[in-house]
Amino acid sequence: MCGRYELAEIQALKERFALTADPGPLAARYNVAPTQMMPVVIKQSPNRLVMMRWGLIPGWARDSKTVTPLINARAETLAQKPSFRRLLVSQPCLVPASGFYEWKQTAAGKVPHYIHLQDEPLFAFAGLYDHWSDPDGAEIFSYTIITTVPNELMAPIHNRMPVILSRADEELWLNPDEMKAERLLPLLRSYPAGAMEAIPVSRAVNNVRNDNPMLRQPV
Repeated sequence: MCGRYELAEIQALKERFALTADPGPLAARYNVAPTQMMPVVIKQSPNRLVMMRWGLIPGWARDSKTVTPLINARAETLAQKPSFRRLLVSQPCLVPASGFYEWKQTAAGKVPHYIHLQDEPLFAFAGLYDHWSDPDGAEIFSYTIITTVPNELMAPIHNRMPVILSRADEELWLNPDEMKAERLLPLLRSYPAGAMEAIPVSRAVNNVRNDNPMLRQPV
């Protein structure tokens, strides 16, 4: 799964994701947690950066407070579940990130690891988003991060990992109207292990109130 991530490279967002407008006053985040508002990239002629809540609330949900927000979606079953299949070909998004955290079970307890790409300070998770509204007009835009089987680096740490799209696949992911779901699914593969690094870090990351660059320092 993916339950925490980092977005530190705020200044590079516009150029990295071909945005025509400045992203606005955003702060670097080092310990992003579910239910928090974060920027995602959607294709809307041209690419747009939109603030959404992490934890997808399906558009068909009757009540946003009683449904369990979906922070992750399994790549293997996206095309089988009607709600995800619809979003796969209509509402994909890129979730900008500069790293993420995962916990490894050890004899001494769960040890958090900071995982990042060695040569890509800013990358994108594959995501899906939806729009929910109630009869009174309240609206929530929310997103989920797609996960897949782990690569060789991640397998000893956890049995899932977020889908990190290659730069070449990002444009395809944002233009699903030109493709069928069956052709999009092969994009949702494990990122090459040799391009990644996992670093054991302090358990301070366990507390969502801690949000500073010291969280990713090796211990």
